[in-house]
Amino acid sequence: MSLQEFDALIDRMKLAFEYAENLGQYTDAAKILFQMNEQLPDDLQIDLEELENSDLAKSFVMRYNSDIKSAIVDYRQRLMNF
Repeated sequence: MSLQEFDALIDRMKLAFEYAENLGQYTDAAKILFQMNEQLPDDLQIDLEELENSDLAKSFVMRYNSDIKSAIVDYRQRLMNF
């Protein structure tokens, strides 16, 4: 995947994530985080725990959001160097 393709995909996912989070739809936001994580190469993917209870979705989002954003930045840097 090229940097431009990755950026376009991640930008759409970020918008969907922010929309869900702003509406308080943390279960949907958590699902988007899972999808974003899946777009990263295996060595950069975050080991996410299963979200078994939708009542815990907000804490899940708060816990993993910054880790996934950091991994996305790392992957973008890799793509720019290729």
